[in-house]
Amino acid sequence: MSFETRLDAVTSGWRGPAMAAGVALLAALPGALALPPLDRDEARYAEATAQMLETGDFVTIHFQDAPRLKKPIGVYWLQAAAVSVVSRAESREIWAYRLPSMLGAMLAAAACVWGAASFLSPGSAFAAGAMLATSFMLSTEAAIAATDAVLCGATTLAMAALCRLYLALRGGATARRRTKVLFWVGLTLSVLVKGPIGPMVVALCLLALCAWDRKAAWVRRLGWGWGLIIMAGIVGPWALAITVATDGAFWTASLGHDLAAKIAGGSEGHGEPPGFYLLLFPLLMFPAVLLAPAGALTAWRERAEPGVRFALCWLIPSWLVFEAAPTKLIHYVLPLLGAAAWLMARALEARKPPPPKLRLAELAWVRWVGGGLCLAMAAVFASIGIWAMSGLDDASGAFWAYLAAALFFAAAGGGAVFLWLRRPALAVVCACVLAALGHGAVAGGLAPALRPLWLSTRAADLLVRVGASPWQGLTPSPVAVTGYAEPSIVFLLGADTQLGGVEDAADAIAEHRPALVEAAVVTRFKSELADRGLRAREAGRVSGLDYSNGRRETLVLFLGLNEGTKRK
Repeated sequence: MSFETRLDAVTSGWRGPAMAAGVALLAALPGALALPPLDRDEARYAEATAQMLETGDFVTIHFQDAPRLKKPIGVYWLQAAAVSVVSRAESREIWAYRLPSMLGAMLAAAACVWGAASFLSPGSAFAAGAMLATSFMLSTEAAIAATDAVLCGATTLAMAALCRLYLALRGGATARRRTKVLFWVGLTLSVLVKGPIGPMVVALCLLALCAWDRKAAWVRRLGWGWGLIIMAGIVGPWALAITVATDGAFWTASLGHDLAAKIAGGSEGHGEPPGFYLLLFPLLMFPAVLLAPAGALTAWRERAEPGVRFALCWLIPSWLVFEAAPTKLIHYVLPLLGAAAWLMARALEARKPPPPKLRLAELAWVRWVGGGLCLAMAAVFASIGIWAMSGLDDASGAFWAYLAAALFFAAAGGGAVFLWLRRPALAVVCACVLAALGHGAVAGGLAPALRPLWLSTRAADLLVRVGASPWQGLTPSPVAVTGYAEPSIVFLLGADTQLGGVEDAADAIAEHRPALVEAAVVTRFKSELADRGLRAREAGRVSGLDYSNGRRETLVLFLGLNEGTKRK
């Protein structure tokens, strides 16, 4: 019995989606458990969620006293539910806030298999889900408490259901009513998590299919009446509540400022030219890029096949929109990677022989390019750890860096060898398993070991060691922080953390509260203390790299020496 036959048997039915979800969980788990809170978006999301739980306000979104009027409420509610079940807001355990992202990645992988199974064999459908689950982009976002892995899961579910509905009208397997329900559930969740992105992907796919097929009647059979009622019933109450609570400011800020700025120009310094995502695709889909050339060739040859046509209509129109938009971040195309995985998995089971002019290309050129791309990307990922240790002058993660490098090269090399031996299914499994282990070594071992990167975490630990953490109750709170304002320090020390100038730090000393002062402003801080007749002692310091701005910084902890202040 061949490997492909055994894979079909093992992954048939519900087992394929379940196994793909398990692969996604294993790929994300090391980073989700081991990485300290990340700046800046993750810490902002997590802190806003913690404040929801602490205040009981589940309508408006705040980071400290500032409203966060950019994204809808969905991911905050999911994080709040996760923290309520497995942790507490005051514990500030970042892994609990990452659970929705891991579940989103698991949903994306499972939905990818479920949708692909409507036109691929069970083994090939599972390969599509495994390629998506272990891709660098999804496995990374699955370990971060943000919106993108959840958006990917919701959008992939909606598109998988839509594909099944589309194929059912073209002679495929009958789509049950629950397929329409899942389509609307996925679409509604995508709206609640990130607004218009999910509907845009669905709408562009429908328009492309209707234009390609020259038929649009089937679109009326998607259950628009009750589907829109479901969406309005879930999204509507919060949309009304946030409109009233902010007097309409949420919509002005999220649509009129945030979204419009990204469409009009390179928002927040993230402007890139068209072609940016295409250039990065080998990195985003490593190690599945092994099959990218074969997938592209198969997509062209099999474009008349309904399943391939649907994948192309899912992928290409939205990809062009993201390429045309001036603002570009690498995770923006994550909701489209399921379609790329389908096309690459389709290359595992070419159903008709290639034309004579393409035979040589399919047997040699495609395999050489795919293997070469995978090896090149492995070299990039393998060098990251060594480069990071060199740049930080910290070799504490050397074991993990070299282990990850070995695993990445083994993934690419093993995949390339099996691909050259005309064993593409085995090549995919080998590459995905080893690359997932390599990613785990980086996210779960190397990155946490690079101590200079985690300035906020080390500062919070220093406060604990000297008995000055706001969570210990041994000194008055809040902690004053001067010269350093990353969101992670707020998440770790609490919503009332005082981010301000040297005057605020001096006020903290006067009130017997701890003060964290960046070394560059320590002289000014001491001068302010002298002017007020205050005294403070240095209780410790931590140094590292603020990777959000690229500056090396040192945080110095000061405790008061005034009357009534507890001396160490």
